[in-house]
Amino acid sequence: MVKLFTFVAALACASTSAFAPQPSSFATRSTSSLAASTLPGAEVDSTGNNVAVKKLLVGIESSGLLTKVAKSGLLSKAQDAGISLSKLEPLLALAAENPEILVLVEAAGPELLPLLPTLVDLAPPLLPLLANVISVPSGVIGGAGLASAAAAVAAVIVIPDDTVAQVAAQTAIVGVLGLAVPVASLVGATVIGKLTK
Repeated sequence: MVKLFTFVAALACASTSAFAPQPSSFATRSTSSLAASTLPGAEVDSTGNNVAVKKLLVGIESSGLLTKVAKSGLLSKAQDAGISLSKLEPLLALAAENPEILVLVEAAGPELLPLLPTLVDLAPPLLPLLANVISVPSGVIGGAGLASAAAAVAAVIVIPDDTVAQVAAQTAIVGVLGLAVPVASLVGATVIGKLTK
């Protein structure tokens, strides 16, 4: 637990030190060349930092997200469930062996960056739920996804197709219970299963 907390603290310190201005002897490129080397359309400040990422990290710091993670008991429950940083090493090795994954993540960056502040705002209320989900066996999570898909099928069978509103209700139920919940459950079950092995 101490090692995990130390790692999280070091990660937080490393991310904040990225915003320290560089000495002038190292600043050989101009701001315009920095802007040209970043993602298309990315705004950078005078030292070449991506403004959106900087605002996100400042928002994380001002909201006290890491403190809330520590107080929620999420890290302790993850350790009790057998999840540790050493379990993440195979995932990093998989990413290193498949550079296509990193290309996809980089390509999705400009589209995902505006969503991150919303995720940071939603994170504190979801921490207790996540702390409880970590302790649930992966088979139960996968079973819940399959039960959700079965409930969607049952809703389509039970709800008649007489009106437009009923068809819309069927479509909404299938979208949520038949697609979103099963996919999230099965992916979550797979990830938790791999991390707790």
